[in-house]
Amino acid sequence: MDRGVVLSEVGRFGLEEIEVDAPGEGEVLVRIEASGVCHSDLHVVETGWAHRLPVLLGHEGAGVVEEVGGGVTTLAPGDRVVLGWRSPCGACRWCARGDVRRCRTPPGVRDRLHLADGRALSQTLQMGTFATRTVVHSAAAIPIADGLPPEQACLIGCSVATGVGSVLNTADVWEGARIAVIGCGAVGLSVVQGARLAGASEIYALDLEERKLVAAEAFGATHRGPGAKLDFVFDVVGRPETVAQGLEMLGHAGTLVYIGLPQPGAAAAIDLQQLFDRRLRVVVSHGGDHVPALDFPQLVQWAQEGKIELAGMVTKRVGLEDVAQAFDDLKAGEVIRSVILF
Repeated sequence: MDRGVVLSEVGRFGLEEIEVDAPGEGEVLVRIEASGVCHSDLHVVETGWAHRLPVLLGHEGAGVVEEVGGGVTTLAPGDRVVLGWRSPCGACRWCARGDVRRCRTPPGVRDRLHLADGRALSQTLQMGTFATRTVVHSAAAIPIADGLPPEQACLIGCSVATGVGSVLNTADVWEGARIAVIGCGAVGLSVVQGARLAGASEIYALDLEERKLVAAEAFGATHRGPGAKLDFVFDVVGRPETVAQGLEMLGHAGTLVYIGLPQPGAAAAIDLQQLFDRRLRVVVSHGGDHVPALDFPQLVQWAQEGKIELAGMVTKRVGLEDVAQAFDDLKAGEVIRSVILF
């Protein structure tokens, strides 16, 4: 019997025995090797985040294909994969006009996973990686080259793709730009690395935790604390006060890149005169607007070439039975990333 961490009601989750069906048409069954414990998973625990309950938690996963469903020709049993929750559907109006980074309907599977009593499980962001095995759409399983440990590879599936993608895809930061990042957890440190890749001349790191500022400097930040007249500010925290702080740091024609998940009902006040006079922009990064099939292989290559650092992002290695403590560590700011190993 497989096992997974299941949210049965908002705020209540536990390790359960689950049944995993064979993959259907266009689907694959993946044995999970590693899964990062992400703020998005905590957001699901605390709010439900529009998921049908009960829901299998986890979305930042890497593993090995065990079985493929009908019509799957791009994957085979034994393939190492990173799972991607933003694979484009290919049919919506955004995909139809070639803007696949704006797709809002990634393909998924339905009712392939069940509790022991037969109840169907939904899957966080259509992944469900806090489990020994899961079933996903074949478009969400991206083959990767050998050589990258699973505990590092899984980070590419969300935090790294989100942070680096926010810089290179959403904001299109130019060489010599001056940027700041508010919040230096796994996504924020990936923003720092993306800014370094883009050739930013100044990278300001802001966080309440000293250890995260130290990490940000190790990953490429050039300054601690607020900057002034900046070209880009990346708000990874996503609170009204960080939005205000980010706008205040921007210079002429500067851009606030909003990344962090908002709490339900949260609202930020914006000084429209300031917005107009300084020609400011606010753009939303949805997972760094990444496309897994396009971006994951490049991120893996950069990691193998030493252009991005992944090992230093893994603070703790835990088991499935340790997820509650991993969430507590996340809330307390004790970790950059806890990774579940199987």
